[in-house]
Amino acid sequence: MNVRTLCLGVLSGGEASGYEIKKDIEEGLFSHFIDASFGSIYPALTQLAGEGLVTVRAEEQTGKPDKKVYAITEAGIATLAKSIAVVPARDKYKSEFLFQMLLRQYISPETMIRAVDKQLSDLKQDLARIAECRCSEQPHAGARFVADYGEAVLTAAVNVLIEKKAELQRAQPAQAAE
Repeated sequence: MNVRTLCLGVLSGGEASGYEIKKDIEEGLFSHFIDASFGSIYPALTQLAGEGLVTVRAEEQTGKPDKKVYAITEAGIATLAKSIAVVPARDKYKSEFLFQMLLRQYISPETMIRAVDKQLSDLKQDLARIAECRCSEQPHAGARFVADYGEAVLTAAVNVLIEKKAELQRAQPAQAAE
């Protein structure tokens, strides 16, 4: 998936400024997919507007420059549909935490436990965000599918980490005695 398709996806839910698109990609419904910077969002929006896939209008703001608000066109919806009507590439998962755990023989048990606690905290925050989205929005079937999938994956990860943390804690006294 590319930033153009991501922007069209966000705009399929309603008009938005570049800032609002970025916020939705970072924290909202679209935060699970790809990262996109302002440096990639704005050129994508300019290109989409040039191709007639989105419209742009200026909205006055008191004491600030006008805000550009984008909306998807029928041609944009058709392009979005065509872009996502493919079998997706394999998901890529990168994790500094897992790298650290792979090479854990080089760090202290205390550092490992702190890393596990941090990862648990992050995962629980992600789970809370999913729960919050379920309560604050009236999600459509696609959003429910993504939330259910994410909740299942994150819950499984939390359970594994709780188990691994207990193993680390049980091993600590034995290592100290050696």
